[in-house]
Amino acid sequence: MLSRVAASFYWLSRYIERSDGMLRMLKINYASSQDTIQEFTWEPVIRIFAGVNEDEADKLDNDSRAVLKYMVTGKNNPNSILSIITLARENARGVQEHITKDLWQCLNEYYHTVKDSRLERSLQREDPIGVLDVLIKQVMLYYGTVEITMERGEGRSFMNIGKYLERAIQSVDILDTKFSSISDNPDLLTDTTYWKHLLLSLGGYELYLKTYREGFEAENVLEQVVLNNDFPRSVIYSVNNIQRYFDRLKNDTNVDTFREMSFQIGRLQSRIKYSSVRSIRAEGLHLFLTQIRTELYGIGNSLNEYYFANS
Repeated sequence: MLSRVAASFYWLSRYIERSDGMLRMLKINYASSQDTIQEFTWEPVIRIFAGVNEDEADKLDNDSRAVLKYMVTGKNNPNSILSIITLARENARGVQEHITKDLWQCLNEYYHTVKDSRLERSLQREDPIGVLDVLIKQVMLYYGTVEITMERGEGRSFMNIGKYLERAIQSVDILDTKFSSISDNPDLLTDTTYWKHLLLSLGGYELYLKTYREGFEAENVLEQVVLNNDFPRSVIYSVNNIQRYFDRLKNDTNVDTFREMSFQIGRLQSRIKYSSVRSIRAEGLHLFLTQIRTELYGIGNSLNEYYFANS
């Protein structure tokens, strides 16, 4: 497969996964803002997904409607849903002959839904939860279409590597941000609503209730999001799938680069697999997550160098 085509598959999938994580986080945080207006802040969400500093976040004045406009339809925000879905569509256009017609139509519909001026008006005048749900369903339609129409070849492997790499980075960033907030406000450690919203934003609330009977505890949340092999958004689940789909790229022409990258992924996989909540605490959660994030970005950089020829 041409490096240009592989890169387009990879980035298409990363952008879609990023939009999914953003939409879910925005939905849960908007609901939270309506419950706890006095204590609520949008700053962590903006920092994770928009990459702006605290001063720039303050300019939005913690106005939920303004934040949603900036994060969903903001034309001047390079990390808004509108911006990243535009990039996803551009990548799909570049490989249109390699994807199914159904997938192109699905992605095109998602793009036009976000771009429609009526969406922005709805965010300002109607219940934003309903608007965000419409977009989340577009993502689910995209994933379902990929699953039932795309051939199981190299293209889909690059798509899945991109999806799970993006997902792992998001989970690490969300955990790091949420646990860092505890340092400034220790009362959050025993705030069940705080942990409930974190789990809801990652789609892990129901699994948590089935797995842990003793209520919401920080260590249990950490265990589920980092170490639970059955949680689709855990870091270990994502890294296992990066390894799984990367293994399918092995062929006779890339033995050396494949071996080097396989070692890189396997090292990270073992690092997480043989960790425990106790060992992570002993090492320091922020340091642990920082190193995991660095390794994940390193995998992305290696893909650029060895497979996408972008170095």
